[in-house]
Amino acid sequence: MLRALTSALRLPRLWSPLRTRSCVSHRPTGDPEIQVRALTGRDQGITEILMNRPSARNALGNVLVSELLEALAQLREDQQVRVLLFRSGVKGVFCAGADLKEREQMSEAEVEIFVQRLRGLMNEIAFPAPTIAAMDGFALGGGLELALACDLRVAAASSAVMGLIETTRGLLPGAGGTQRLPRCLGVALAKELIFTGRRLSGAQAHALGLVNHAVSQNEEGNAAYYRARELAQEILPQAPIAVRLGKVAIDRGMEVDIESGMAIEGLCYAQNIPTQDRLEGMAAFREKRPPRFVGK
Repeated sequence: MLRALTSALRLPRLWSPLRTRSCVSHRPTGDPEIQVRALTGRDQGITEILMNRPSARNALGNVLVSELLEALAQLREDQQVRVLLFRSGVKGVFCAGADLKEREQMSEAEVEIFVQRLRGLMNEIAFPAPTIAAMDGFALGGGLELALACDLRVAAASSAVMGLIETTRGLLPGAGGTQRLPRCLGVALAKELIFTGRRLSGAQAHALGLVNHAVSQNEEGNAAYYRARELAQEILPQAPIAVRLGKVAIDRGMEVDIESGMAIEGLCYAQNIPTQDRLEGMAAFREKRPPRFVGK
């Protein structure tokens, strides 16, 4: 078991940084529905994934899902990405959920394939670096499931509206919501929200613990995005390998019993010991200066 865990927790190899780009290989004409931007200056290390499908309120259709998968595949092992931030380029909406109009045109077999791709997408969002969802508007159904797949969530207190509303459409959450929501809120409350299809404001979601921060909306309609960036800026100065391994220890540890979880934590801790950053952290502490972490 320890050998399998050690293999599973092995650090990814270094890749060259990803430049600002759009994902267009699955979209022969028209604007891309996903754009990737690596920030610079004091935000260097933050990479944004911008969803921009205004005609369908960022609904998760085949093209948008394909472009998201492509972007995540390219970013996954890029050690220059210290925080990955999901945001919307469409005012008033984060993601309206699965594209039901598109789904109506699919056969049963095609629907099953598409749902499997959605589940795969949510698993890919379980990214090596910390992920943050900035919800300034509606995040419904699969849109909320996308946010739940992120590590942290920030919402506008009034303009964000979220809920797993699938039961109001004769469906049930199919992209991981029935697993992630109970871990976030507890079983009884998660059942209540799924059974009723209830919609929550950002403020209500924060009171329940569904989002980490709820902020007052600004005139531009992007207050959650700016708060999410501030949160990402708090993560940037920390040792990136330690942060990534801490994420592994938490995520993998929650899936097993406490004894196995402690073993996973021990393996993560052991991987961090020989890093340059760990030595730099100790040296900075002795010399009473800020550490300079490089991700090695």
